[in-house]
Amino acid sequence: MPTRTREQLDLLLRTVVCDVIGTEPEELHAATSLLDDFGIDSLELMEIGSRLESALGLRIPVGDLTAADTLGQAVDLLETRLAASR
Repeated sequence: MPTRTREQLDLLLRTVVCDVIGTEPEELHAATSLLDDFGIDSLELMEIGSRLESALGLRIPVGDLTAADTLGQAVDLLETRLAASR
């Protein structure tokens, strides 16, 4: 599995989120809360998780995604999961 930089993970996450919730990448920042700022629901979150799992080739429990309050925390989570899978 190729190593991904934090910037690549951030771009992947923003792209997936935009595809699922129908917004523009410029509207998403590290401090963006999908729940508070966009009212994301559990089905959308599960879709985001599924797409990230497919793109990264690793398992991401939904509970981990719901624990990430912001996109920045979600990128931290992805970095940790990828490092643990090596």
